Amino acid sequence: MCRQAVSKGSSIDRGFSEQKLALLASLLEEEGLAPPPALKRISRDLELPLSSAQMRLWLFDQLEPESAAYNIPVRHDFKGPFNLAAFERSLTEIVRRHEALRTYYLRIDGRPVQKIATPEPVRVPVVDLQTNDLQTKLQSLPEAAREQEVASLAEAFAREPFDLGKAPLLRARLLRVAPDEHVLLLNIHHIAFDWWSFGIFERELAALYDAFSGGEQESPLPDLPLQYVDFSAWQQQQLQGEVLQQHLDYWKTKLSGELPPLELPTDQPRPAVQTYRGSILCSELSKKLTDALKALSQREGVTLFATLLAAFKVLLQRYTGQDDILVGAPIAGRNRPEAEELIGFFVHTLVMRTDLSGDPSFRQLLRRVHDTALGAYAHQDLPFEKLVEVLNPKRDSSRSPLFQVMLSMLNTPMQPLHLHGLEDRRTMLDSGTSKFDLTLYAIEEPNGLNFTCEYNTDLFHSDRIERMLGHLEVLLEGIAGDPDRRLSELPLLTSKELQQILID
Repeated sequence: MCRQAVSKGSSIDRGFSEQKLALLASLLEEEGLAPPPALKRISRDLELPLSSAQMRLWLFDQLEPESAAYNIPVRHDFKGPFNLAAFERSLTEIVRRHEALRTYYLRIDGRPVQKIATPEPVRVPVVDLQTNDLQTKLQSLPEAAREQEVASLAEAFAREPFDLGKAPLLRARLLRVAPDEHVLLLNIHHIAFDWWSFGIFERELAALYDAFSGGEQESPLPDLPLQYVDFSAWQQQQLQGEVLQQHLDYWKTKLSGELPPLELPTDQPRPAVQTYRGSILCSELSKKLTDALKALSQREGVTLFATLLAAFKVLLQRYTGQDDILVGAPIAGRNRPEAEELIGFFVHTLVMRTDLSGDPSFRQLLRRVHDTALGAYAHQDLPFEKLVEVLNPKRDSSRSPLFQVMLSMLNTPMQPLHLHGLEDRRTMLDSGTSKFDLTLYAIEEPNGLNFTCEYNTDLFHSDRIERMLGHLEVLLEGIAGDPDRRLSELPLLTSKELQQILID
């Protein structure tokens, strides 16, 4: 498993400077896109619509009801005295506070609607590994083998599918390995959760656990005036009329003409129907190279995400020979201040299309990518699902529509979870799925960038993905060293590959 957490509910590019924000505001003004009105609380007696993002996941669930593709599983290893009663009370309070976690989805008159369940106590099943044959087995094995036994239990938990017709869409399990050693397994469905939600969830969990383990009877957290369902209703009301048409006009122009599928070389023939079996591989960039890329981005007046996106597109061009490259990019989608403290699925997916023809320098390409990103951010409110519906691309059951690869920049790393009296180590679990041909997660860490590649195992073998990550690192080193080199001149082969080609 990768050392750093990766979530499928990801946000990108939060690091706008004041200059960038001013430029984005001017773009919005030029397009005549006035700031939308504030969110308001709606009556829970009305029929509660799904947001566009929720609708996409609900439709996927109708087609793949036993899939774990949108599970968000996480493992916490705790050392110290674990207070189960305080932890269950904390989870119960979080689920009560955030309606999205106790929302379920039904089909009524042929269309899906949200239903919010009455709050109920959350119970955490305990698997006591001290009192059964497994504990004897664990004690007799080397440490690595013992960890493998615990990891297999965590993997099975991560891959259990959710039933969207039942609440809550959160489950927990506790493995008691020793009196002061516990493994907590959490799994939340993406329809109720995203990367930003992790920070909210863990901040509230820490505050509640500290209060309840200290003997307090009442929650120290104030109730929330708004909920995710209020955002869903607001979104449906806003995306109509002139505002909707302005967004549609932009994306129709940006994605006009033929939208070529990305023809990456694969290790196995592409199945006739897209599959979602997957795995992950990780690599790390040195702090020196990471700092050099940040310095380049700053000099060019762009974000680190734009630099990585441009480099990723160069890599894809070198693999495919294609100049018209489309890459998906998730964005936080919380452009309303009222949404910042809400748990829910706010993520939007943008389509970043770039023309790499003419063999430009990397610096020139970076400007193209930057301009594309700013235009996409200015029109981010159009849901991806609506875009697919309007563009109506030629259907291909073997591929996802519009793009087949994604780049996600996670520059909002979660802080360690500090529960009273406990040492914690967090690991995101592999659900064994991949929603696209491949997704590259770039995660900012104190010691440098961490890349995690989630890939479809029916298309690629792990050694190909490992080579790809090596090529990306070499490419980034070349870019940081001389961004004025033309794309065709940028290095790609690792030292090991050069040794094999030139000497061996």
